[in-house]
Amino acid sequence: MQMFTKMKNIDTAFRYVRGFSFLVVSGCIIICSFIIFKSFQAVTLMQDKVYILANGKVLEAYASERKENIPVEAKDHVKNFHYYFFTLDPDDKVIKTNITKALYLADGGAKRIYDDLRENNFYAGIISGNISQTIEIDSIKIEIGQYPYQFKCYAKQNIIRTTSILRRSLLTEGTLRNVSRSDHNPHGFLIERFKTIENKDLSMENRK
Repeated sequence: MQMFTKMKNIDTAFRYVRGFSFLVVSGCIIICSFIIFKSFQAVTLMQDKVYILANGKVLEAYASERKENIPVEAKDHVKNFHYYFFTLDPDDKVIKTNITKALYLADGGAKRIYDDLRENNFYAGIISGNISQTIEIDSIKIEIGQYPYQFKCYAKQNIIRTTSILRRSLLTEGTLRNVSRSDHNPHGFLIERFKTIENKDLSMENRK
Protein backbone atom coordinates (compact mmCIF):
# COMPACT_ATOMS: atom_id res chain seq x y z
CA MET A 1 0.00 0.00 0.00
CA GLN A 2 2.83 2.35 0.87
CA MET A 3 4.51 1.53 -2.47
CA PHE A 4 1.34 2.50 -4.37
CA THR A 5 1.17 5.78 -2.46
CA LYS A 6 4.76 6.60 -3.41
CA MET A 7 4.10 5.79 -7.07
CA LYS A 8 1.04 8.02 -6.99
CA ASN A 9 3.11 10.83 -5.49
CA ILE A 10 5.78 10.33 -8.18
CA ASP A 11 3.13 10.37 -10.90
CA THR A 12 1.65 13.55 -9.46
CA ALA A 13 5.08 15.17 -9.22
CA PHE A 14 5.85 14.16 -12.81
CA ARG A 15 2.62 15.76 -14.00
CA TYR A 16 3.50 18.93 -12.11
CA VAL A 17 6.97 18.98 -13.65
CA ARG A 18 5.55 18.28 -17.10
CA GLY A 19 2.98 21.04 -16.71
CA PHE A 20 5.61 23.48 -15.45
CA SER A 21 7.94 22.55 -18.31
CA PHE A 22 5.10 23.08 -20.81
CA LEU A 23 4.44 26.53 -19.34
CA VAL A 24 8.15 27.44 -19.49
CA VAL A 25 8.50 26.27 -23.11
CA SER A 26 5.26 28.06 -24.09
CA GLY A 27 6.51 31.22 -22.41
CA CYS A 28 9.86 30.99 -24.23
CA ILE A 29 8.08 30.55 -27.56
CA ILE A 30 5.85 33.57 -26.89
CA ILE A 31 8.81 35.73 -25.82
CA CYS A 32 10.91 34.64 -28.83
CA SER A 33 7.99 35.30 -31.20
CA PHE A 34 7.52 38.76 -29.66
CA ILE A 35 11.23 39.55 -29.99
CA ILE A 36 11.26 38.42 -33.64
CA PHE A 37 8.17 40.53 -34.39
CA LYS A 38 9.62 43.64 -32.74
CA SER A 39 12.96 43.11 -34.51
CA PHE A 40 11.22 42.88 -37.87
CA GLN A 41 9.20 45.97 -37.02
CA ALA A 42 12.36 47.85 -36.06
CA VAL A 43 14.14 46.85 -39.29
CA THR A 44 11.15 47.98 -41.33
CA LEU A 45 11.14 51.31 -39.48
CA MET A 46 14.88 51.76 -39.99
CA GLN A 47 14.47 51.31 -43.74
CA ASP A 48 12.26 54.39 -43.76
CA LYS A 49 14.96 56.50 -42.11
CA VAL A 50 18.03 58.18 -43.52
CA TYR A 51 20.86 59.45 -41.38
CA ILE A 52 22.97 62.35 -42.62
CA LEU A 53 26.11 63.93 -41.22
CA ALA A 54 25.98 67.71 -40.98
CA ASN A 55 28.56 69.82 -39.19
CA GLY A 56 29.83 66.78 -37.33
CA LYS A 57 26.36 65.84 -36.06
CA VAL A 58 24.27 62.84 -37.09
CA LEU A 59 20.79 63.97 -38.08
CA GLU A 60 17.82 61.77 -38.85
CA ALA A 61 15.75 62.23 -41.99
CA TYR A 62 12.74 60.26 -43.10
CA ALA A 63 12.48 58.67 -46.52
CA SER A 64 9.41 59.62 -48.53
CA GLU A 65 8.16 59.54 -52.08
CA ARG A 66 9.89 61.96 -54.44
CA LYS A 67 6.66 63.71 -55.39
CA GLU A 68 6.24 64.87 -51.79
CA ASN A 69 9.63 66.62 -51.88
CA ILE A 70 9.52 68.09 -55.40
CA PRO A 71 8.83 71.72 -54.34
CA VAL A 72 11.56 71.70 -51.68
CA GLU A 73 14.18 69.92 -53.78
CA ALA A 74 13.36 71.96 -56.89
CA LYS A 75 13.75 75.25 -55.03
CA ASP A 76 17.07 74.15 -53.55
CA HIS A 77 18.27 73.05 -56.99
CA VAL A 78 17.40 76.44 -58.51
CA LYS A 79 18.96 78.22 -55.52
CA ASN A 80 22.22 76.27 -55.82
CA PHE A 81 22.45 76.94 -59.56
CA HIS A 82 21.99 80.68 -59.13
CA TYR A 83 24.45 80.80 -56.25
CA TYR A 84 27.23 79.12 -58.23
CA PHE A 85 26.45 80.84 -61.55
CA PHE A 86 26.23 84.37 -60.17
CA THR A 87 28.72 84.32 -57.27
CA LEU A 88 32.00 85.60 -58.67
CA ASP A 89 35.33 86.79 -57.29
CA PRO A 90 38.37 88.26 -59.05
CA ASP A 91 40.02 84.85 -59.19
CA ASP A 92 39.99 82.72 -62.31
CA LYS A 93 40.10 79.48 -60.31
CA VAL A 94 37.12 80.48 -58.16
CA ILE A 95 35.13 81.49 -61.23
CA LYS A 96 35.81 78.22 -63.02
CA THR A 97 35.02 76.17 -59.90
CA ASN A 98 31.67 77.90 -59.36
CA ILE A 99 30.66 77.84 -63.01
CA THR A 100 31.54 74.15 -63.30
CA LYS A 101 29.31 73.35 -60.33
CA ALA A 102 26.50 75.42 -61.85
CA LEU A 103 26.75 73.78 -65.28
CA TYR A 104 26.24 70.33 -63.74
CA LEU A 105 22.78 71.58 -62.74
CA ALA A 106 21.69 72.92 -66.15
CA ASP A 107 21.68 71.99 -69.81
CA GLY A 108 23.63 73.42 -72.73
CA GLY A 109 21.66 76.67 -72.65
CA ALA A 110 23.43 77.81 -69.51
CA LYS A 111 26.74 76.77 -71.04
CA ARG A 112 26.05 78.98 -74.06
CA ILE A 113 25.33 81.94 -71.79
CA TYR A 114 28.64 81.33 -70.01
CA ASP A 115 30.51 81.03 -73.31
CA ASP A 116 28.99 84.31 -74.58
CA LEU A 117 29.97 86.13 -71.40
CA ARG A 118 33.48 84.73 -71.57
CA GLU A 119 33.88 85.72 -75.23
CA ASN A 120 32.72 89.23 -74.37
CA ASN A 121 35.48 89.37 -71.70
CA PHE A 122 32.97 89.62 -68.85
CA TYR A 123 34.98 87.34 -66.57
CA ALA A 124 38.26 88.95 -67.60
CA GLY A 125 36.76 92.28 -66.54
CA ILE A 126 35.78 90.81 -63.18
CA ILE A 127 39.37 89.74 -62.59
CA SER A 128 41.12 92.86 -63.91
CA GLY A 129 38.72 95.19 -62.07
CA ASN A 130 38.96 93.31 -58.75
CA ILE A 131 35.20 92.99 -58.75
CA SER A 132 33.18 90.60 -56.60
CA GLN A 133 29.60 89.63 -57.29
CA THR A 134 27.16 88.12 -54.81
CA ILE A 135 23.52 87.12 -55.05
CA GLU A 136 20.64 87.19 -52.56
CA ILE A 137 17.65 85.00 -53.38
CA ASP A 138 14.36 86.71 -52.50
CA SER A 139 11.99 83.95 -53.59
CA ILE A 140 11.67 81.02 -55.97
CA LYS A 141 8.34 79.96 -57.46
CA ILE A 142 7.90 76.42 -58.78
CA GLU A 143 4.91 75.37 -60.89
CA ILE A 144 4.51 71.62 -60.36
CA GLY A 145 1.10 71.41 -62.00
CA GLN A 146 2.67 70.36 -65.28
CA TYR A 147 5.91 68.72 -66.34
CA PRO A 148 8.61 69.87 -66.98
CA TYR A 149 8.27 72.11 -63.95
CA GLN A 150 8.50 75.84 -64.56
CA PHE A 151 10.30 78.17 -62.19
CA LYS A 152 10.93 81.84 -61.62
CA CYS A 153 13.69 83.13 -59.39
CA TYR A 154 13.58 86.60 -57.85
CA ALA A 155 16.92 87.82 -56.54
CA LYS A 156 19.25 90.76 -56.03
CA GLN A 157 22.87 91.09 -57.05
CA ASN A 158 25.59 93.03 -55.29
CA ILE A 159 28.42 94.06 -57.59
CA ILE A 160 31.26 95.13 -55.34
CA ARG A 161 33.94 97.34 -56.89
CA THR A 162 36.87 99.05 -55.24
CA THR A 163 34.99 102.33 -54.88
CA SER A 164 31.31 101.36 -54.99
CA ILE A 165 28.63 98.71 -54.52
CA LEU A 166 26.02 98.41 -57.25
CA ARG A 167 22.75 96.71 -56.34
CA ARG A 168 20.75 95.15 -59.16
CA SER A 169 17.48 93.24 -59.41
CA LEU A 170 17.53 89.83 -61.09
CA LEU A 171 14.59 87.84 -62.43
CA THR A 172 15.20 84.55 -64.22
CA GLU A 173 13.03 81.70 -65.42
CA GLY A 174 13.36 78.21 -66.86
CA THR A 175 12.09 74.66 -66.56
CA LEU A 176 13.21 71.62 -64.56
CA ARG A 177 13.51 68.11 -65.98
CA ASN A 178 14.05 64.96 -63.93
CA VAL A 179 17.43 63.26 -64.34
CA SER A 180 19.42 60.73 -62.33
CA ARG A 181 20.87 61.87 -59.03
CA SER A 182 24.63 62.09 -58.72
CA ASP A 183 27.33 63.61 -56.54
CA HIS A 184 27.33 66.67 -58.82
CA ASN A 185 23.53 66.80 -59.05
CA PRO A 186 22.09 65.49 -55.76
CA HIS A 187 18.50 66.66 -56.39
CA GLY A 188 18.20 64.95 -59.77
CA PHE A 189 16.92 67.96 -61.77
CA LEU A 190 18.26 69.66 -64.88
CA ILE A 191 17.53 73.32 -65.65
CA GLU A 192 16.43 73.91 -69.24
CA ARG A 193 15.42 77.02 -71.19
CA PHE A 194 17.18 79.22 -68.67
CA LYS A 195 17.03 82.94 -69.39
CA THR A 196 17.22 86.29 -67.64
CA ILE A 197 13.98 88.26 -67.74
CA GLU A 198 15.14 91.32 -65.85
CA ASN A 199 18.46 92.65 -64.60
CA LYS A 200 18.41 96.35 -63.80
CA ASP A 201 20.16 98.77 -61.47
CA LEU A 202 18.48 99.53 -58.14
CA SER A 203 20.99 101.62 -56.25
CA MET A 204 24.61 102.66 -56.04
CA GLU A 205 26.54 103.05 -52.81
CA ASN A 206 29.98 104.62 -52.56
CA ARG A 207 32.50 102.74 -50.47
CA LYS A 208 34.54 104.63 -47.93
